[in-house]
Amino acid sequence: MLLDILYQDEHLVVINKPSGLLVHRTQLASQETDAVVQRLNSQLGKWVYPVHRLDRGTSGALVLTFCAETARHLSEQFSQAKVNKSYLCVVRGHPDETGTIDYPLAKLNENKGQSRFKIEGTEKEAITRFKCLSSFTLNHSVSKYSTTRCALLEVKTEQGRKHQIRRHFKHLRYPLIGDTRYGCRHHNKLFRQLDQPQRLMLHASTLIFTHPVSLETVNCMAPIPESFSHFIQYLTNHNIV
Repeated sequence: MLLDILYQDEHLVVINKPSGLLVHRTQLASQETDAVVQRLNSQLGKWVYPVHRLDRGTSGALVLTFCAETARHLSEQFSQAKVNKSYLCVVRGHPDETGTIDYPLAKLNENKGQSRFKIEGTEKEAITRFKCLSSFTLNHSVSKYSTTRCALLEVKTEQGRKHQIRRHFKHLRYPLIGDTRYGCRHHNKLFRQLDQPQRLMLHASTLIFTHPVSLETVNCMAPIPESFSHFIQYLTNHNIV
C-alpha cells in the first residue's frame, strides 16, 4: 500500500503514517518485514532517513530525508525543541479544560522476561501541554463505574521523550484509549466488545519546522485517519451528556 505524502521536495518528505506500521524494522520486532522506511524506499525509488519517531500505534505526520546530513540538521531542531508538534488523542476520564504536565521521565527497563521498571538516575525533563476539545459520557458500565467517560484532547510536547504523551497521561490517571502498554484494560476491553477500531488513539496532526536547506517554514497537517474519526463519531453519537 502506498503511503500518503503530505510534502516532498528534493531534500525531504513528510508522510501521514498509518497506525500499526513501524517507522523502521527493529530487533524488538524482528519478525516484521513491513515498515515506513522500506515502503518509501520502494515507493520513491531511493533511500530515506528517519528524522524522528512515531510509536507503531501512532498515526500522523512523520518527516524523513534523502540524505544523512539533512537528517542530522533537521534532527537538531527536534532535540532543541524548535519543532512545533501537535497531537490529537482520546483519553479515559474528563481532564481539566487545559493543563501542563511537568513530569521528568526515566528510561524503563524493557528486557524480555522482566517486569518493567524505571532506571534510577536517567530522568530527563518532559513537559506536555493539553487542551480538552470534547468530553463524552457513554451509557456503558466499565469496571466499577456505571458510565464510561472519555475526552478528546489536543496535545503539544516540548520534548520528544519515548512514549512521552502516553506515560504523562498515565501519570495523571487519564491513560490513552487503545494503549495496551500504559492504558486501562477495562476500557480497552469495552471498546473491543463494542467493535470499535483497535488502535492507539493518538494522531500526530500537525508538524511545523524550518526547512534545513531553504530555511523556509514547512507546515504539514496530517488528515485524521478513518479509524480515528470513526471512533470520535461513535463517542459523539452515544454521548448522553
